[in-house]
Amino acid sequence: MSEYIFNLPDLGEGLVEAEIAEWMVKVGDEVKEEDPIGAMLTDKAAVELSAPVSGRVVSLAGEVGDTIAVGAPMIVFETLDDQQLTDQETGTPAPVSADKPVTNAASKTQPQTGKILTSPSLRRQARESGIDLGQVSGSGARGRILRSDLEKHMADGQSDAPRTEGAKVLSNEITETKVIGLRRKIAERMSEANREIPHFAYVEEIDITALESLRQHLNNQKAPAEDKLTLLPFIGLALTRVLKQFPQCNALYDKERNVIAQYRAVHLGIATQTPDGLKVPVVKHCESRSLDDLASEIRRVSGAARENTAKRGELMGSTITITSLGKHGGIASTPVINLPEVAIIGVNKAVERPVVINGQIVIRTIMNLSSSFDHRFVDGYDAAMMIQALKAMLEQPACIFITD
Repeated sequence: MSEYIFNLPDLGEGLVEAEIAEWMVKVGDEVKEEDPIGAMLTDKAAVELSAPVSGRVVSLAGEVGDTIAVGAPMIVFETLDDQQLTDQETGTPAPVSADKPVTNAASKTQPQTGKILTSPSLRRQARESGIDLGQVSGSGARGRILRSDLEKHMADGQSDAPRTEGAKVLSNEITETKVIGLRRKIAERMSEANREIPHFAYVEEIDITALESLRQHLNNQKAPAEDKLTLLPFIGLALTRVLKQFPQCNALYDKERNVIAQYRAVHLGIATQTPDGLKVPVVKHCESRSLDDLASEIRRVSGAARENTAKRGELMGSTITITSLGKHGGIASTPVINLPEVAIIGVNKAVERPVVINGQIVIRTIMNLSSSFDHRFVDGYDAAMMIQALKAMLEQPACIFITD
């Protein structure tokens, strides 16, 4: 018998530590090589790790929510064969590639060995829904449970949670949930942004009647099976055009160097609600994309973020962010800037309203833009002028397609 110490590998992004998001084993468990053993949370997503050897779990480095330094012992295994005492003696596992999905970043897809293969977010969703994942059939590689598998299981009414029949029962139960994982990261980043940035908010209404007519016309030209255009790619493309005149809004602030970096390229962050919480996947080089290309890429990266299959490189590198709640967008909002950016554009819901044009009351489709700017680097005048330029382009949508 010998001990094998598995040290936390380099997960990429230049991280020196990572948070324990989930343990998939406990002390005393017997595991086989490549069995899933846990998930670690980086600044961007959860990374699932697999066992480097077969053996029995002797000790775990900490509890969920604790932080482990890269290279520090994570799990100690007791092995039957004569294996090296630490993974460092044969070389720490290679850094996680930005080309691989975050759910499988630390290893190739694991073989089915009795352990349930799925992502940390689906494990949590199953726990919260009272579902035993052992009863869910996985359709992914090697029996991996996908989100569609869990949703089908839930749609079939196969929850394992107890059900209450009859009269309503009053309860004084209080549920306490430890703030860990992505939720803790979101809390930390929001608090930092609110503490560090003097937000300047600017709200303007946009008459999108002509834009909505154009959108519907273009969608009518599409085949029934084709994806239809939403307003978001139009806004994203118009914003890309406008930022050429206002490069100070397409910028990142490096606090350590006290440098503001303005970008010619537009890497558009798309604030996306996911089962894990808020993520911001990024559409790179919007300035070189057509309307349909931009729409397709927005769908792709936001869908990957929701499914927890986004590559690490797709969750970083934005230079400005758009946030939209669609029909739930309300009349106005005060979006929090996505550090280290200096501006964020909030899209509110579109509604039909009576307005006065040339002395006549007419019905128009009106949508507000609620934007926030870092007042340290973007003056109020410049912020207002940028939104007015964006308003003019959206109200005369043909201008969106006129390139320099």
